[in-house]
Amino acid sequence: MGFSNLGGYKVFSFDKIPSTQDYAYDMIANGTARDHSVIVAMAQSAGRGRYRRKWVSHHGNLYASFIFDSPERDPRLSYAVAVAVAETILNFKVSPSIKWPNDILISGKKISGILIEYAGRFVIVGIGINVHTNPTVAEYETTRMDVHTRADVSEIFFMLAKNLDKWINANFDSVRARWMDFAMGINKLVKYRGESVELIGINDNGALVVRRGSEYLLIHGDEIMM
Repeated sequence: MGFSNLGGYKVFSFDKIPSTQDYAYDMIANGTARDHSVIVAMAQSAGRGRYRRKWVSHHGNLYASFIFDSPERDPRLSYAVAVAVAETILNFKVSPSIKWPNDILISGKKISGILIEYAGRFVIVGIGINVHTNPTVAEYETTRMDVHTRADVSEIFFMLAKNLDKWINANFDSVRARWMDFAMGINKLVKYRGESVELIGINDNGALVVRRGSEYLLIHGDEIMM
């Protein structure tokens, strides 16, 4: 795969490795990681998602872990990354939506997942996009890019890297506005801790805002059910 020519990034490309995310951790641990390093693979044997859930990683898709300098944790980063992925998919004339916090769907079916983890002075942004295969998962339906559009893994990767640079460095007002454009469930009822609340949006600090009756609640990291 022609992943080497990518302005501003140092690319480490593999056909198959256990996990791009774990490889990034190892680079940070042994001191070889640099800002804008990216590990990319066509398949993973031990991919994982949020809460260490298994991420089924068949050959023919995009699996990438981007390493960025991050001296502090920023909860707003996940929104910028979700927008970058959504914009990448939109570039191929497919209309995505974002399911909070950062799953990317097409027509209600999951096409991409995001895993953000901090390690030392870095953040690792792991992104998987189904391009030519999509797994069968009990919990939700999945889809892939080539069902909807002509899709080339290298093209998607280059566009994704470009969009990450754009949105991670953008003013958060712009990120929030764009996230709201893509977000599912805005002004609709969702389940939060067993009760129905109205999903309003996100605030300046990246907290999810919901309304329960006349009361507004800020949610940090908790799951909501749509």
